[in-house]
Amino acid sequence: MSRIIYRHSVIALAIGALSLATLPAAQADAVADALANYKTQGAGTFDAQAGARRWSENFTDAESGKPINCASCHHQDLRKPGQHIRTLKPIEPMAPSANPQRLTDVKKIEKWFLRNCKGTWARACTPQEKGDFLVYIQSQ
Repeated sequence: MSRIIYRHSVIALAIGALSLATLPAAQADAVADALANYKTQGAGTFDAQAGARRWSENFTDAESGKPINCASCHHQDLRKPGQHIRTLKPIEPMAPSANPQRLTDVKKIEKWFLRNCKGTWARACTPQEKGDFLVYIQSQ
């Protein structure tokens, strides 16, 4: 009888692990696809530490004249929710460890890089910067 219970437990654990593995696989695929694309655009080796430095680097907001950086809206701790500085809309955590929906769609990744880089830095991010950010965010 205990062998039957053990087998059922093992099967249940395996099914649970497979269902949990789906989102991280989607994240890995989307991030891998984006990073490969950035490499074809001339990016070098991606560096999570460079991404972390850029996350906190201040720029002058064109509208307010005040310092702004990625953490201004997204929080310094990527595992915590943020809040848009103008609209005050809540922003889900950036870290996939806290928000499994993050980094699962290349089109969304590109859409938000376009908006956020222009909004924060008043320019598009380079492929190198995008890659550094992705490996930094994914590491959290």
